[in-house]
Amino acid sequence: MTGGISLLQIINLLLRFILELCALAALGYWGFQTIGPQWKKILLGIGSPLLFAVIWGMFGSPKASVTLSAPMHLLLELVFFGLPAVALYQSGLKGLALVYGILAVGNRILIYVWNQ
Repeated sequence: MTGGISLLQIINLLLRFILELCALAALGYWGFQTIGPQWKKILLGIGSPLLFAVIWGMFGSPKASVTLSAPMHLLLELVFFGLPAVALYQSGLKGLALVYGILAVGNRILIYVWNQ
């Protein structure tokens, strides 16, 4: 397809959205798996994905209300997609953390290559 968006590019954008949802799920899972009192688990399990969703919505999403410079946006993406991989790893889901990290990096590379 010349001049349009290819099926692979659409799939890559869909993967991006799925990775965003997985990031929130991973942070929630990590929060509920932490060691400590129940109130701490609930606070981290609900609070960390909620905080990330608000920050991503304001600064990182395609329709963000605040536009960041390219380097700052890349830094935000590193944190937003890197911390869930770390959270999965810390929760004992090492294989899932690796798969998530590889998919997130590959997705970002394709977004850059395809200028999405």
